[in-house]
Amino acid sequence: QVQLVESGGGLVQPGGSLRLSCAASGRKFSIYTMGWYRQAPGKQRELVATINTPGYRNYADSVKGRVTISRDNAETTVYLEMNRLRPEDTAVYYCYVDTTDYRQYWGQGTQVTVSS
Repeated sequence: QVQLVESGGGLVQPGGSLRLSCAASGRKFSIYTMGWYRQAPGKQRELVATINTPGYRNYADSVKGRVTISRDNAETTVYLEMNRLRPEDTAVYYCYVDTTDYRQYWGQGTQVTVSS
């Protein structure tokens, strides 16, 4: 079992920046993928960015160039640096983790609101 705790969400002005963090903990696990998804009202949950154990990163086209995903050396914390934020980035952002035994976990979500 893996528990995910997100932090860093909040209100930011258009053009501003936020840094989200997600810390994973559990009795025993081997994380393969860590990432972020988001869901805006009336929209499907969508990929923002992921990073996996080999180090491959992928980004949604809508955030490419404005977002950087990274994780610590222990591979238990994932970060999402978001820059030049737009109102359409407003959503609940969910941390995502999967493990080498194909288990999937979701964080509770953290609200990001981009508004003046």
